[in-house]
Amino acid sequence: MNEAETPVQAPDLHAHNLVIDCANHDVVVPFWTAALGWEPVRVNEQFVLLRAPRDDRAAFDILFQKVPEPKVVKNRAHIDFDAGDMTAEVARLVSLGASVIAERNLGDFRWTVVADPEGNEFCVTIR
Repeated sequence: MNEAETPVQAPDLHAHNLVIDCANHDVVVPFWTAALGWEPVRVNEQFVLLRAPRDDRAAFDILFQKVPEPKVVKNRAHIDFDAGDMTAEVARLVSLGASVIAERNLGDFRWTVVADPEGNEFCVTIR
């Protein structure tokens, strides 16, 4: 069998967890629990899982991994969330401890870059 005849294996990958590094679970987990309304589950000293409700559209859970090194630069990957009222939702997140990093737009498409209490960036846009 030559290379052209080799059968292609179908992908067997499924999103399971989105992992976010943190220095202190006690700082970020309460913020994200309040922000999303998801259930925290302490896995062990290094990991705390935020489990998405079964009726949520999220295809994954968020796993917070305690690491010794601090966050130094902008995230290479981040989560985008949409909201019916972006301004109100960003204000709610700020009241929970988030910081607004920037407000952006491309034409009519607008979003706000936000950081959790440890500086992990995410975006909020209009649904």
